[in-house]
Amino acid sequence: MKFSERWLRALVGVEADRAALVEGLTLAGLEVESVQALGDGLEHVVVGEILDCQPHPRADRLRVCTVAAGMEAPLQIVCGAPNARAGLKAPLALEGARLPGGVEIRAAELRGVHSQGMLCSARELALDADAAGLMVLPDDAPVGHALADYMGLPDASIELKLTPNRADCFGMLGLAHDVAALFGGATRLPDCSPVPAQHAQTRTVQLQAGAACPRYCGRVIEDLDARAPTPLWLAERLRRAGLRPISAIVDVANYVMLELGQPLHAFDNAALAGDIIVRPAKPGEAMRLLDGSTVTLERGELVIADARGAQALAGVMGGADSAVAAATRTVFLESAHFAPAAIMGVARRFGLQSDAAHRFERGVDPELPRRALERASALLLAVCGGRAGSLQQADLVGWTPPRTSIRVRRTRLARVLGIEVPDVEIERILLALEIKLAREADGWLAIPPTRRFDLAREEDLIEEVARIHGYARIPGSLPGAGVVAWAEPEGQVPLARLRAVLADRDYREAVSLSLLGEAQLAPWGLLEASLPLANPLSNELARMRPSLLPALVAALRANRNRQQTRVRLFEVGRSFHPAPAARREVERLALVACGGAAREQWSAPAPVLDFHDIKGDVEALLALRGGNAEAVSLVFHDLPPWLHPGRAARVLAGTVEWGVIGALHPALERAIDLDGAVYVAEFDLAALRAGAAPRPLPLPRFPAVRRDLAVVVPESVSWDRVAAAARAAAGSVLAELRLFDIYRGAGLDAEHKSFAMGLILQDHSRTLTDTDADACLARVLQALAQACAARIRG
Repeated sequence: MKFSERWLRALVGVEADRAALVEGLTLAGLEVESVQALGDGLEHVVVGEILDCQPHPRADRLRVCTVAAGMEAPLQIVCGAPNARAGLKAPLALEGARLPGGVEIRAAELRGVHSQGMLCSARELALDADAAGLMVLPDDAPVGHALADYMGLPDASIELKLTPNRADCFGMLGLAHDVAALFGGATRLPDCSPVPAQHAQTRTVQLQAGAACPRYCGRVIEDLDARAPTPLWLAERLRRAGLRPISAIVDVANYVMLELGQPLHAFDNAALAGDIIVRPAKPGEAMRLLDGSTVTLERGELVIADARGAQALAGVMGGADSAVAAATRTVFLESAHFAPAAIMGVARRFGLQSDAAHRFERGVDPELPRRALERASALLLAVCGGRAGSLQQADLVGWTPPRTSIRVRRTRLARVLGIEVPDVEIERILLALEIKLAREADGWLAIPPTRRFDLAREEDLIEEVARIHGYARIPGSLPGAGVVAWAEPEGQVPLARLRAVLADRDYREAVSLSLLGEAQLAPWGLLEASLPLANPLSNELARMRPSLLPALVAALRANRNRQQTRVRLFEVGRSFHPAPAARREVERLALVACGGAAREQWSAPAPVLDFHDIKGDVEALLALRGGNAEAVSLVFHDLPPWLHPGRAARVLAGTVEWGVIGALHPALERAIDLDGAVYVAEFDLAALRAGAAPRPLPLPRFPAVRRDLAVVVPESVSWDRVAAAARAAAGSVLAELRLFDIYRGAGLDAEHKSFAMGLILQDHSRTLTDTDADACLARVLQALAQACAARIRG
């Protein structure tokens, strides 16, 4: 937001100088990014009029001008500007003037012709960047008058860096209320009195967009002179606010937008047919905009239409077919309220730059449209002449501008700020911000103005008191409330322990964006499972991630591309899922790994990473859960399509899937340009953290007995299946089951393999005998024979 300092001071009377004003705004949260002084050093610069302009006798590009400067006799000025001509009024620097760039003006001989000063461009006076020719002044500029006085100088162009919650300060009036509160001045409101109707022509307005446009005001103004020049004061205020004057009609609309914060638009009334209709765009509807671009509307964007079709992209930009031109005699002037959600992202989607969209996306006061239209109508009539029709206002049935009542407690305000602010100061601040107050026993009942969308609760008003009273006046102190230590449930594994275990196993934590693009999700087959954004910042950030792995694997690839051959990454974050998923957001933990299973060393070659390595990492995490780790099993079918069949598994607890582990599918690796095998794992974090509460056990008093057993099973039988059957058959005396060998080869059929296991048997009440151990071993053998078709290996 850029504005003229003089314009601001015209709206609010403050005695603070420029430095104090800038500092006060910044400390109040309205950060000043830049201050450009204008008009300093323009002493001896006056309004001059070129009476005669002749070619220089010795230079083709120079002209000899006779210039009136309000003196007894005209001055002779040698000028090289291409637009120098008789009758032109321009700034004239007299002898003795010292211009902002340090140039000192003296009488001089230029190619043999005496020159008594210099006609100036806007750039030479540091008023604008335009150096193409002389700065053209209006025809009614008083010759000989000091240029600074005539143009309202010196001044400053001040630029603010506004946060999204302060959309009200995109209008000078909203900014003026803050300045009045900061420095104790009084605001001078612009005259928004109703303009009387002078003709009966109107246009009916139809609202067909629901809450997207609950209010629309319009008025027909006839017999305008579109060629009328924009007054200097108005053009300069626009210029110093960063807008270049275009034409009187457009300049008035822009001026009111800057003054009040309400964007407006003027249609050439002769180019409109029938009623004005505010509606969503039809699929495939196309329109040509003021900037010359043509857009095709596909997502039901809001448009202002007539009987022939869309005439403006609502809240963003008008259409070229109904644009005002020099020949325009009648305009339809509109002023509407659009919901931020209806405008948000539309300009970015079509690559447009729009001051109107910038304001509507952040929120514009719903009470402004009528006031702004009255203000613009009066200015337009004053500048361009004409006759105004009656103002037509259409409101959505049942809609009223939202107002919030907030109770502010005196004790709460003192507790939050840590100081006692006098009641009279609190009331002065809030009333200066146009917040209505009603006193109550313990504080106030406050009603913020409709332009302040950011004031919704008590803390918001306390913040207003703090920033206007001055953060520097609030002493720094530690909170006085007692701190209560919070302990995690004993039955839940701390997240820090999971992170520590992974760090011990050479993993480094990564943080990736929750937003991904379609191109990143498509190779994984996760496009349909992702949640699209209604208003994406870009195509690369258009969807919420359904899994942590695509972004984490992309980070691994980035490391591989930078000569990191061994990469281990993990991430803790949320995945997002569209309806009808029971859990729309799920906390997850994901791992990715590539390269050697161990670091390179001199004593042995680095083993190649395989499925069992990533499985070991997962088992280390599951081991933190205590006794519950044994309830987990691996299933090698019904895998996601992005996993390698035969090198991946689903991890189940009963019938509930906790996650997946394994190698990426080679087709996916090729699609995302990965070289070499990459192993991944992704788990529901809640499942990993659901541990068993610690349970103390006495030290064993009786010795353990070990029995080793080797069984032959079909190749299709997994160790998990054998272990589950053995544990169930052995019962409580089985302290530990150890797999110490898997054999395939001579002596066994090709379709069979051998598992060699050790059974550690122990009873807490007595010493087990050989008979007890043999009986347990027999039960295990019988169970394995029934459940796994196992036989003892001979």
